[in-house]
Amino acid sequence: MTKMVQDMMASFPTDNSAFQNAFKSQAAMAEKLSKVAFEAAEKSTEISSKWAKDAISKATNVTAAKADPAEYSKAASDFASAAAEMASENMAAFAEVAKKVQMETVELMLAAGKDMTEETTAAVQKATADVQSAAKKATASK
Repeated sequence: MTKMVQDMMASFPTDNSAFQNAFKSQAAMAEKLSKVAFEAAEKSTEISSKWAKDAISKATNVTAAKADPAEYSKAASDFASAAAEMASENMAAFAEVAKKVQMETVELMLAAGKDMTEETTAAVQKATADVQSAAKKATASK
């Protein structure tokens, strides 16, 4: 019985290249997704840094000594207006980064799905041919 099972298992060929190709495809996909994430992180950091520098430069006007007490409230009001405008501009910039990441990720996923479909089809066709060949050999040997 053991011999029969061993012979049966030996007659079904196993192709390890499919596993290797899947690993390579997965690694390539991870590399591309990482690149998208790192580019987004870099751009977000640039936006944050610029926003902080702009806020600091506008805040210096608020802290400057004024001759008239009414100038303090005007400076604070101007700063609040500038801060609201900066927030709006920078949030729009962050939204653009997010939109770009989303588009690139969808493109990568669609490409990966297409590649996976093609690879799966090829693997199934090869496996079918191998099984048919093994079945023919098994029936021919009887």
